[in-house]
Amino acid sequence: MLVTSALISGLGLGSMYGLLALGFYITYSVSNTVNFSQGSSMMLGAVFAYAFAVGLGWPLGLAAITSLLLCGVYGMLVELVGIRPFTRHGSNAWLMATVAIGIIADNVVLFTFGKEPRGFPMPAALTGSTQVFGIGVSPLQIAIPIAGLAMAGLLHAFSRYTRLGKALLAVVQNRDAASLMGINVGLAVSIAFAVSTMFAGAAGMLVAPLFNVQSEMGTLFGLKAFAVAILGGITSAWGVMLAGLLFGVIEALTTALLGSSYTQIVTFSVVIAALALRPNGLFGRAGVKKV
Repeated sequence: MLVTSALISGLGLGSMYGLLALGFYITYSVSNTVNFSQGSSMMLGAVFAYAFAVGLGWPLGLAAITSLLLCGVYGMLVELVGIRPFTRHGSNAWLMATVAIGIIADNVVLFTFGKEPRGFPMPAALTGSTQVFGIGVSPLQIAIPIAGLAMAGLLHAFSRYTRLGKALLAVVQNRDAASLMGINVGLAVSIAFAVSTMFAGAAGMLVAPLFNVQSEMGTLFGLKAFAVAILGGITSAWGVMLAGLLFGVIEALTTALLGSSYTQIVTFSVVIAALALRPNGLFGRAGVKKV
């Protein structure tokens, strides 16, 4: 019974990690860079949704859409301020710049939203309990893995089978050639960062009813999501999502069987061991270099 309960909660938690990690996949696939303020993007999604739905009393759907759009604007701002000025000159300083932007965002929310954690009310449609293998499970715990896998599938199909998706992937392979083919490289990268932070914002809104909403809620989640992205193979959307599910299940099982004191030790030890055996990730492939 304990193991089954941990598996169910682990799948929900892992889906949230997968959604965050998909954001790393998107930006890396298009620009060969990542947004290390991704945890802040998740936090902003939850905070915006709380402010609109609870603070202003907006309908949940309108609050969610507005929150996602604002997260997208935040992602474009991160790319414009923290990525573009440095990649233009071949500098890797964007690594620190995105970290700094995340810290700034966390502190701005701390001063405006407040330090006290706030509970996000469960949507009426997701209240109640469903029996799964004799264990009561909330509809939200079922909805999160479904939403995560659906988004991974849509992202994979978009990038592999649509004209725009292929155009975005072409940017990272050869920017000059992509530009000559009529692709607006700057706009493509900006869109990638917007979509990336919208994925993170969606993750924040999905878990907001399960966790307290606060300015620091995304810090550790963002770090774990990056570990998940590397573990899954950051060049594979499905790999990243499956790695998130695996990470979440291991974390939940460790907490249930050994206690929370061992959770981070075991999970990150598994990540290190897995990457030692498969340096390109569980589902990733080594890049091909032409000489």
